[in-house]
This record gives sequence, C-alpha cells and structure tokens, in this order.
Amino acid sequence: MQLNKTTWTIQDGEDFKKYLSSFSKGEEKGLWEQRIVNTALPCIAVDSKMVKQLAREISKGNFLDFLHLKLRDNFTLVSINGLLICQIKDFDKMKTYLDDFAENCDNWAHCDTLKLPTKKNPALFFNWAKDYLKSPKPFVKRVGIRILFDYIDQAHIDEIFNLLESQSESQEYYVNMAAAWLLCECFIKQREKTLQFLQKQTLNDFVINKAIQKCRDSFRVSAQDKDMLLKYKRK
Repeated sequence: MQLNKTTWTIQDGEDFKKYLSSFSKGEEKGLWEQRIVNTALPCIAVDSKMVKQLAREISKGNFLDFLHLKLRDNFTLVSINGLLICQIKDFDKMKTYLDDFAENCDNWAHCDTLKLPTKKNPALFFNWAKDYLKSPKPFVKRVGIRILFDYIDQAHIDEIFNLLESQSESQEYYVNMAAAWLLCECFIKQREKTLQFLQKQTLNDFVINKAIQKCRDSFRVSAQDKDMLLKYKRK
C-alpha cells in the first residue's frame, strides 16, 4: 500500500487498517500485548520495528491528513499517531495534537514511545511538561515526566526536584514509576545534586525505593554507589 500520500480519505483509512492487520502476529500475541501494556484498547501485536517503518513512510507524505482521520481503533494505530505527532514541526500545532493524544492515553507504552523534539524549543517544552504535571490524569502527568528526561542538567535539576516533590502524594502507580525512573536518571547524570536531594527525604517511599532499585540495576552506577544508596532506602 502506498503510504506517502498527498491526501488521506476515509476510505484510505479503512484500507490502511486492513493493511496494518496483515502484519498482526495473531490473537494470542495480541492478548499478551494487551496484558503487558495494560490497555483497554484492542491489541493486534504488530512488531515495533514495523510500526516505526509504517509511521516513517506515512510521514513522507501529508501525514497531518492521516492524523485528521483519528484512527484509534487499536493500540498499534494509536502508537502510529503518537509517532507522527512527534514529526510536526510547528510547536503550537504539535501541542494541539499531543494534548488530545495525552488526554486520551490509557497506558504507559504510548507515553514512553514519544520522542519529542525538545531541543528545538527547550523553554516551551519544559513549561509544557510543568503544565502536564498539574493534570489530574495520570498518563498526562507521565508524558510530562517523560519530557523532563531531556532536561537533567545543571540549569534545570533543581526545578526537576521541585516538580518531583509536587508529585510526592501521588498514589498513581504509573506516575510513581515514571518519577522513580526520572530520579534514577538524575542520580546518574547529576549525582551530587541528587544525593543532596535524597537527604531531604521528601518523596514517597515507593518512588525512593524504586529509584534506588533502578540505580542498583543500572550498569551506569558504580558498585560503591549501589551499596551507598541502600542507606536511603525506606522500610
């Protein structure tokens, strides 16, 4: 099927859904995928490399036309939408599409596969992340936390810690997991600052303990630091 189209009609969208299904690994794999990502969406288990390849081909044409179709019938279609949204060059237009994407997101995988061009508009993306962390929706917050991964430097580290503290009362598993992952990356990239932050003990037990576990599992953390971090573990 030709994917680099100049226009996408409703019929093209229906044809694409059938074409996409031809890459499915079957119903059993689809049910396994659905359990792994914990989504209410039907899953058809298309290989991630194929998903990226299809999105890449669509992006060579008028992919905004494709996005206008709002093909969201299954997990893979939504993944393709997310990959294409990240290709939008105009910041405000991208924000419009991603706001809608994040608001309707129901799983961690769609949050984590976003590769946003934060370096092109660093201040705008950072403020966007802060806005997302004010949302009551856990997966909007998770997208916000994932954006912060691109800002672990001297200029932003203190504000990242403040933002992590703003989520210290969260009971949302997928928000806390993302926060722990972010804290682990902070330790790896901004070790001294992160140690000072850990001494404050302001985050919830889950985030602290999971971040320490992630550090101890990482090949980027020394054996000495892995042992040292145990003193910050909560009981």
